[in-house]
Amino acid sequence: MKRAVSISLGSSKRNSATELDLLGERVSIERIGTDGDMDRAAQLFGELDGKVDAFGVGGTDLGLSCGDKHYKLHSVARLVRDVKLTPVVDGSGLKNTLERRIAPYMDEHIPDVLVPRRALLTSGTDRWGMTKSFMDNGYEAVIGDLMFALGLPIPLRSEAGVKRVAAIMFPIITRLPFEWIYPTGEKQEINTPKFESWYQWATVIAGDCHFIKRFMPARLDGKILCTNTTTPEDVAIFRQAGVRYLVTSTPRLGGRSFGTNMMEAMMVAVSGKGRPLTDAELEDLIDELGFHPNIEPLTA
Repeated sequence: MKRAVSISLGSSKRNSATELDLLGERVSIERIGTDGDMDRAAQLFGELDGKVDAFGVGGTDLGLSCGDKHYKLHSVARLVRDVKLTPVVDGSGLKNTLERRIAPYMDEHIPDVLVPRRALLTSGTDRWGMTKSFMDNGYEAVIGDLMFALGLPIPLRSEAGVKRVAAIMFPIITRLPFEWIYPTGEKQEINTPKFESWYQWATVIAGDCHFIKRFMPARLDGKILCTNTTTPEDVAIFRQAGVRYLVTSTPRLGGRSFGTNMMEAMMVAVSGKGRPLTDAELEDLIDELGFHPNIEPLTA
């Protein structure tokens, strides 16, 4: 049996494990949260190195991408410093492949509710494929990285604008302690509404689930949420807030959608190649597995 493990800086309350059959192979997938403890996460990566078929790095990214530029997150690199044998992925491969398909998939299945075509991306640069999917399919997009990561009331409205900001700020931001720019551990469960007017402006609210939840207002009546890594508890929160549709970029397994890092690690394990897969290889495997976004109606 193949084994893929996601070690996450996120809350241990979201831990989950399941087994499934893929392409005739039995696969075990498991998420282990460390509640923001980077030392514990690094220890687990070292202890399991060579004992599992693929690692996912969860609750963070190894770097941020914007167009063809990639910026390494220096404070995160130490998590995997002791990994010598097991391939490591952070989900960026699936964000650049599977998530690029999400806007056309929504157009095919729920076109009547996608009016006006406005999308708020709470964190566009860590999900560049999803961001591009909306921008390339006729959406007026607001990219909220400066607002939600840094608290600056500056919406970004174009690909060129995001790239300019990234070129100036990312060399600095990527050297900051990761917890300064992204919630880890129990901080992921705290809701502090911000920039409500942009939530209400958008038809589609997309991006990282923790960012969406952390800053969302109490009511999101009729909105479409496009995200990932949702638990049954998350679904209940969104339903109570009046969300009309929840769209996750990966299929639900065992009642939840796992993070792209977990799903990509699973695909690396199934491939048997012993290394991260190229975008072209991921595209082929996505088609072979029949993976596509999941659309769940929450309210009438």
